[in-house]
Amino acid sequence: MNQTNQSSEVRVRFAPSPTGPLHIGGVRTALYNYLFARKMGGKMLLRIEDTDQNRFVPGAEDYIIEALNWVGIQIDEGQSVGGPDAPYRQSERKGIYQKEAFRLVNEGKAYYAFDTPDELDAMRARLEAANAPAAQYNAITRMQMKNSLTLPPADVQARMDAGEPYVIRLKTPHKEEVRLNDLIRGWVNVHSSAIDDKVLLKSDGLPTYHLANVVDDHLMKITHVIRGEEWLPSAPLHVLLYRYLGWEDTMPQFAHLPLLLKPEGNGKLSKRDADLGNFPVFPLQWNDKETGNVARGFREDGYLPAALVNFLAFLGWNPGTEQELFSMDELIEAFSIEKIQKGGARFDIDKAKWFNHQYIRQVADSELAPRIQMDAQAAGFDCSLEKAAKIAALLKERVNFAGDIFPEARTIFYTPDTYDETIRATKWNDDAQRAVGAFRDALRAYEGDFVAENIKHTLSEAMQQAGIKQGKIMQAMRLALTGSGTGPDLMLTMEIIGRDETLVRLHQALERLN
Repeated sequence: MNQTNQSSEVRVRFAPSPTGPLHIGGVRTALYNYLFARKMGGKMLLRIEDTDQNRFVPGAEDYIIEALNWVGIQIDEGQSVGGPDAPYRQSERKGIYQKEAFRLVNEGKAYYAFDTPDELDAMRARLEAANAPAAQYNAITRMQMKNSLTLPPADVQARMDAGEPYVIRLKTPHKEEVRLNDLIRGWVNVHSSAIDDKVLLKSDGLPTYHLANVVDDHLMKITHVIRGEEWLPSAPLHVLLYRYLGWEDTMPQFAHLPLLLKPEGNGKLSKRDADLGNFPVFPLQWNDKETGNVARGFREDGYLPAALVNFLAFLGWNPGTEQELFSMDELIEAFSIEKIQKGGARFDIDKAKWFNHQYIRQVADSELAPRIQMDAQAAGFDCSLEKAAKIAALLKERVNFAGDIFPEARTIFYTPDTYDETIRATKWNDDAQRAVGAFRDALRAYEGDFVAENIKHTLSEAMQQAGIKQGKIMQAMRLALTGSGTGPDLMLTMEIIGRDETLVRLHQALERLN
């Protein structure tokens, strides 16, 4: 891969804005940056881009850091860990941006603009009334506006000395082709007439995203900017900024990731889609302190971090093999920007559940036991960790989430009070009654360890002595013990519920089903 920055070390950054909870698309962006950095033996930085103070949300920065930690994305430098380019919160780097903005003005590449909001609205209204192709402040319209290009220098200085609000705008070239070679999309060509004179420094002295991210990426020696497709229209502007600032030779390479699409595949994924589809779009639960609203999180819904990472990795990237389950280390080894697709990736929540199911199956029974014990105790049942671990072993192959195990274990904790009528009508016959009675009597006489292997042997001997084919009565036996015709391994189920409860259920079934 070509290297364009002054640093020989690959350096990437994740630069979210603390304007609310981190969207799952942002987590994917962070993940791709992390995988690439690790694959190339480089570093990943976390920078908080909080220059838009009007949209700042208290607690959002902490949420971002917690979310990254939860999914296993390790930050090498930046907010929360420090580093040589601190501070990593843009609101604390104000003087750095102002210096570069004023330098651009002095070099004739930017200018002061004193237009009021009303004057800007009037300009746009005039352009729209004239059916102009774009109602924007650009190389043509700027000459009709109130700025340092149209006002006498003395007037400009007087306004500034009087404290009149102003912004600094980029002086976009009038007729020029701006080119960008994106690592995912190839060459992107944009005519400068399509680029407006963006504000670089706002009236409050803070930079806009455009100036701040270019300055910081340069100073922090970022070699690759891997970000969402929504930033692609801004990329030519950033190319211009690198050129104007004299940093074109050290400009990072860009890679604009495909959008995350709605489950049906048309349009960008939104929180509304999540609400309609009953799934989360945030990594962690978000409690809005202003409105009191609570937004669901993948963590609280029961997704395992490794499963979510695996799912997100495949939303826009594919290793080119049949393998679907990857550890983080395996993803790092397999990852490459060349295998990222251009088109949007459909957000299939059923696939996310499938990944979680695969990972739940791999979790040690002892790790699942405390959650099962907690759920059982909340429902009013005593449940030891030993018993909970056995339940995990019995049921984890059948669930997508750890929280599903206790509900799935209903037949273990509840003695049946109803029985499946379809199974009763088709399977509860004379042989079934004799089989249940014979098995009950055999268990009464049994004195060994009540474990699945011994239970199976006892049942087999009882059926042989009764002259009953075991295969024909197993569904009826399950009905007697659980009230259902389907379920997990019946011998293990009996081991978990214990000998006394098994006898109670067999006896009760003979009374109720006959």
